[in-house]
Amino acid sequence: MSSETIFFIIVVFLCLDFVLERILESLNSKHMSPVLPDSLKGIYDEKEYSRFQSYKRENGRLDSWSSGVGFVVMIVFLVAGGFGWYNSWVVSLTDSVVWQTILFVVGLSVASSVLDIPFDYYATFRIEEKYGFNKTTRRVYWLDTVKELVLSLVLGGVLLALVVWFYTWAGTYFWLYAWGAVTLFSVFMAMFYSQLIVPLFNKQTPLQEGSLRDKIQAFAGKVGFKLDNIYVIDGSKRSTKANAYFTGLGPKKRVVLYDTLIDELTEEEIVAVLAHEIGHYKKRHTLRSMVVSVIQMGVLFWLFSLCVNNAALSEALGGDRAYFQLGLIAFAILYSPVNLILGIGMNVWSRSNEYEADAFAARYYEGDYLVSGLKKISVKSLSNLTPHPLYEYIYYSHPSLLKRIDAIKRIHE
Repeated sequence: MSSETIFFIIVVFLCLDFVLERILESLNSKHMSPVLPDSLKGIYDEKEYSRFQSYKRENGRLDSWSSGVGFVVMIVFLVAGGFGWYNSWVVSLTDSVVWQTILFVVGLSVASSVLDIPFDYYATFRIEEKYGFNKTTRRVYWLDTVKELVLSLVLGGVLLALVVWFYTWAGTYFWLYAWGAVTLFSVFMAMFYSQLIVPLFNKQTPLQEGSLRDKIQAFAGKVGFKLDNIYVIDGSKRSTKANAYFTGLGPKKRVVLYDTLIDELTEEEIVAVLAHEIGHYKKRHTLRSMVVSVIQMGVLFWLFSLCVNNAALSEALGGDRAYFQLGLIAFAILYSPVNLILGIGMNVWSRSNEYEADAFAARYYEGDYLVSGLKKISVKSLSNLTPHPLYEYIYYSHPSLLKRIDAIKRIHE
């Protein structure tokens, strides 16, 4: 396949991706009823429903602007030969393939992050603040932005450097070593993310002794789930939205409660929400998801290894021969349709897992408490409870609230 054909396909893929995203966003927005649907009565009242619609419309408009600007910049940069020009400059600085790739990718990553900042800033201090969600100060916001950027560049840069080094050292079979390295990194982060990364942004403290801790541990003991680590995170430092999550593997597993969750939900509702999270672990959803992700990563690396030395890929982006960094970018764009299909499949599976975890919580604790807890979390965050079916099918990793409530109620029928 010629470089001209590949360039054309890249442009088409980028355009189709943008158009599909905008169509789905439009369908989802138009699917909102102007009056409170009967299915939401008792969950949203008229005032809260009107507030939800305004919140979603403002976020939708901002997302359209953000996506549109990103799309235009990408197309202009591509058509104007920006990738080729930038690659020539990077190559002029060093002969090392490792450093060429790091400089190339890091530069693009920084540019992309800088482009996103104005939209994120507006979302945080205009939209989220307008609707009472934002608690982040500007100082915390900028510190978070810098820390996130530095952390992603350092961790991503080290991992990328290792992958490229394997490419220069192992040749054809570099993908096996790269796959192994990324797998080890993923397992390490799954085990220690809460201990190493979260403290850079939030404070986590053990849940104090008391009735809530006693109820959580009593339930964990009832279902045979060893749980010694229960922490509270200061989520109210940034937002009023409530959440809880399960993290870690083996002895490093821990449950983390947002302080906003403790403030908004009753103790029984909190235990029910945690019963759902424990259900994921007992049903081995976390482990299975990790295994599937590792397999997908292996296939991705293998496919990339078949293409990386194809000069046409680099030439399509303006290179004069095969370059690892140009091949990487071209491959990432060409792989996007496959990634979309895999993402849809993973979301279908994830929604099935959510139903299973809900069923676990309803059977071993109390479904009514789970329903009331989920309602409070959803309404407090102005969640869309009636998304367009196609939008939900493609993008949602969790079923919409009404579907979850119906499934929970059927368990007790």
